[in-house]
Amino acid sequence: MTTTRVAPDGATHTEVIPFRARDGMALNLHHVTSSHPVTRGPVLLVHGAGVRADIFRTAGQPTIVDALLAEGWDVWLENWRASIDLPPNRWNLDQAAVHDHPAAVATVLEHTGADTLRALIHCQGSSSFALSAVAGLLPQVDTIVSNAMSLHPVVPRLSAFKLSRVVPLVALAMDYVDPHWGKTAPTGFLQRRMVDAVRLTHRECGSGACRMVSFVYGAGHPALWSHENLSSGSHTWLADEFGPVPLTFFAQMARSVRAGRIVPTGSVPGLPDDPVAGPPRTDARFALVAGRDNLCFLPESQERTYDHLERHAPGRHSVHVVEGYGHLDVFMGRYAPRDTFPLILQELAR
Repeated sequence: MTTTRVAPDGATHTEVIPFRARDGMALNLHHVTSSHPVTRGPVLLVHGAGVRADIFRTAGQPTIVDALLAEGWDVWLENWRASIDLPPNRWNLDQAAVHDHPAAVATVLEHTGADTLRALIHCQGSSSFALSAVAGLLPQVDTIVSNAMSLHPVVPRLSAFKLSRVVPLVALAMDYVDPHWGKTAPTGFLQRRMVDAVRLTHRECGSGACRMVSFVYGAGHPALWSHENLSSGSHTWLADEFGPVPLTFFAQMARSVRAGRIVPTGSVPGLPDDPVAGPPRTDARFALVAGRDNLCFLPESQERTYDHLERHAPGRHSVHVVEGYGHLDVFMGRYAPRDTFPLILQELAR
């Protein structure tokens, strides 16, 4: 399937390419092209939890995809099993690391004929992709630009409390939480009471979806962006860009936050018990990006991963804490083309 989208700097064309994860799950890639000639190799963009590939393509403004196309990159967006474009499933990071990302990389290389690719990864797409890389499952990836968190989740105290105390109780009654409940009222009693509680405790925004996003994903008001960084159009657009997330993921994140590092569940062979116990099994260079105001994962998350990587390959990697930005506004902020895109492009091209 091929679609055409009119972006601020011209039309782009998207071809949806299905592929199978290594456990057989049906996933897909979005191959985005434009009138700009391809002068660089493939770059794979990997979204976070409970969103989709198009989270990188904010409506009505220049996006990081537009910027990559203008720089000559061959742009591919991965819909892994956490995508809301796929049927809901009780995924964990192990499955994505072992089954999804290696298959996506192999598919891109098969279609392009390239030997290697570069990756721009975000949030739980980042943690699962980094886990895959340091386990030696992505030898064809030579540069990884990671936003928000990779191997060391550090969260605000309120988030740690919710993960350790609230998530186990919620998991007794439901399999998923869904920020979209803030826009379309759920039918279940407990889900409706959750929405009511969020309405009472999050008064910073008139958008129910925005309030629910902050409750589900962090400890801020709001948690994933600064309202000042978003245009009214992008704020309206993102109300439909968040969907169900399984409690299996939050349970794994709770264990990881307690341990101070990503903790595999052990349910999928092929991953080390402790991914930071030894040197990474990858030659990829990491560029780690964190918004100073991120209230989902604190900047210390990326700084700890940088320290780990630096111990094993001094001078090879980099870390950047971006003032005035949080979690997702690094990509979707109205001034991101000026403030954050040049850094991302520079690190991908190094």
